Amino acid sequence: MVEEKGKERNGPHHPCGRLKLAFALWNSEEGLLEGLGGTEAQQTTLHPLVGRVFVHTLDHGSFLQRPEHAFPAPAPVPITYHAHLQGHPDLPRWLRYTQRSPYQPGFLYGTATPEDRGHQVIEVTAYNRDSFNTTQQMLVLLIGDPEGPLLPYQAEFLVRSHDVEEVLPSTPASHFLTALGGLWEPGELQLVNITSALDRGGRVPLPIEGRKEGVYIKVGSASPFSTCLKMVASPDSHARCAQGQPPLLSCYDTLAPHFRVDWCNVSLVDKSVPEPADEAPAPGGGILEHDPFFCPPTEATARDFLTDALVTLLVPLLVALLLTLLLAYVMCCRREGRLKRDLATSE
Repeated sequence: MVEEKGKERNGPHHPCGRLKLAFALWNSEEGLLEGLGGTEAQQTTLHPLVGRVFVHTLDHGSFLQRPEHAFPAPAPVPITYHAHLQGHPDLPRWLRYTQRSPYQPGFLYGTATPEDRGHQVIEVTAYNRDSFNTTQQMLVLLIGDPEGPLLPYQAEFLVRSHDVEEVLPSTPASHFLTALGGLWEPGELQLVNITSALDRGGRVPLPIEGRKEGVYIKVGSASPFSTCLKMVASPDSHARCAQGQPPLLSCYDTLAPHFRVDWCNVSLVDKSVPEPADEAPAPGGGILEHDPFFCPPTEATARDFLTDALVTLLVPLLVALLLTLLLAYVMCCRREGRLKRDLATSE
């Protein structure tokens, strides 16, 4: 009987048993998150390329030390991140950070420019929202030039069916490039840039199922644009879009139904023809040319300002003196005294 009572007391339905189970789960979680505060900052070396999109996933598993064969399985841990350039409060201008919720991974993404070429160190701090522990990770970015041909032909598409976090992983991005290959001339397509529509002036959608923020995806290639893309980006197509009519799309939309592209917001950039350099302004002699409508006077006549100064100073002084004399007369010379007051007062 004693053993049976002890088993019932330790069972999951007894308050003592539930307390012990909760204590065991708490110990398991503390052991899981112990590495989120006492370890040294990890260092990871990455190699972004100039003119190519760079995406790095901040996964919870890389910041947590999970014990092997943990039973029961630990619950998901809410973690948020803060990233900044070493020695600076913010990220470099070409890099962005996004995270949908503390239970989902974060992303560092962007496209480096030729001015960003070199060595940069990004410090990432992970915050555990349950235990308030923190850990750091150092990302060493060695930004270099890409290999292979240049990408002078670049097209940007507005995908309204996705958020930016949904296209940053490699699998959706590769699916987009594969589907876009049916609309472009045969050639290697590469992602040039990914930008959230909110960063381009878009509005936050209503919390309705199926509404997304939208994302701009820029793709580059060494092959010229296809006739279909040229027709979509033509002025006639934009004129139809301004009137509320569908754009001029002469080919089959291979991106549908997985990617809903706004064909009225397609822009093409051709960098194969170099732009003419702006002429440097020639310095002049410092003398303005003759203008018949502007004839400034060459000589100024002499003028005496003594009269104006005297009028400006003496008139206010005389008025103030007159008012002072009037007030002194009223207050000092017109007093009737105490006798009149006593006579006017009844006994």
